[in-house]
Amino acid sequence: MTDAPAVYPSASSTASQPDEQTRLSPLSVALIELALAVGGFGIGTGEFAIMGLLPNVASTYGVSIPQAGHVISAYALGVVIGAPIIAALAAKLPRKTLLLLLMSLFALGNALSALAPAFGSFTLMRFITGLPHGAYFGVAALVAASMAEPHRRARAVGRVMLGLTIATLIGTPLATFLGQMMSWRAAFLLVAGIGAITVALIAIYLPKDKVAEGASIRRELSAFTRLQVWLCFAVAAVGFGGMFSIFSYIAKTTTDTAGLPTGMVAIVLTLFGIGMNVGNVLGSRMADYSLKGTIGGMLAFNIVMMSVFSLTAHTPVMLCVCVFLTGCGFAACPAVQTRLMDVAADAQTLAAATNHSAFNIANALGAWLGGLVIAAGYGYGATGYVGAVLSALGLAVFAVSVILERRESRG
Repeated sequence: MTDAPAVYPSASSTASQPDEQTRLSPLSVALIELALAVGGFGIGTGEFAIMGLLPNVASTYGVSIPQAGHVISAYALGVVIGAPIIAALAAKLPRKTLLLLLMSLFALGNALSALAPAFGSFTLMRFITGLPHGAYFGVAALVAASMAEPHRRARAVGRVMLGLTIATLIGTPLATFLGQMMSWRAAFLLVAGIGAITVALIAIYLPKDKVAEGASIRRELSAFTRLQVWLCFAVAAVGFGGMFSIFSYIAKTTTDTAGLPTGMVAIVLTLFGIGMNVGNVLGSRMADYSLKGTIGGMLAFNIVMMSVFSLTAHTPVMLCVCVFLTGCGFAACPAVQTRLMDVAADAQTLAAATNHSAFNIANALGAWLGGLVIAAGYGYGATGYVGAVLSALGLAVFAVSVILERRESRG
């Protein structure tokens, strides 16, 4: 680890590299990205593993499964609240220091979750554990983008996000298996351990950095005065709710609509995870060639694909194909994150962190609307139509964003 302070400037700046004296080697950059991705792996594992362990948690605390589900909402609430507040209050902290604090809080929150004696304290710990989620991903994306060439920023962001997508394939099944074989508490101790490893990796490999000149809470909060930032949030919160509308009810769609045995649910979920990883890799590459084209193109793709999902969900083969393609919809995430860096100007930390609040809103919105359609008697397959409508709304918002941006550039 070098002791020379590095400067992580605006991720949208063409001068986004450290100066010659502090320029990082390709190996150093790779190790930093690996450290950041390990943190994403830990966060993804901790966020999704609880869904498979709800019956175990409910049994331990003597509550119903719907009541136990409140801990998922508590975590999501922590993400939504924590991202903007932490990013604003930490405006004058070096990014390395902030990342270390965020991941330490995450590790501690999971360790205390494993030790929680009562359901109330467990719920509180899940809320606290969710607080650093958005800020960590936002700051990690900024650090990764600042080390990359301007035309490779989205790929750098995608490599950090790869930790999250790999968690859906490896981390979550591993933690769920450990929790079911031993105890759900062991699963959270595993996640806490991953967080502790991330702290060590960041401390070793990420150079010290200087706080950007003029950094302040007021400057970060200025992100909320920019219309383009709000439009970008809206695209994330609305346009990508469809993925969660389908995913939230995919188990019942698999068994009740497609008529597949319960054992196939795990395979279908694996297909979704593979799709997320494929989408993340391809989407980050596409975004470096055309940022706006990737966002708009993926929203249009989702409209068509999710409509096909509803039309063919009763067919096992088509269900599997459409679930894989739904996961591929994650391709737009690196692009949205990178565009937000561009439109946020000098308030990037708050904007980048709050983007993950927007995606958690998409999660809640998609699941809620999907539930309404199912409750109305339209069936589990109809969640695809919900996704298509949300994608269309997101595409409309994005079109408005692009049109206004073009008018501003002409003026």
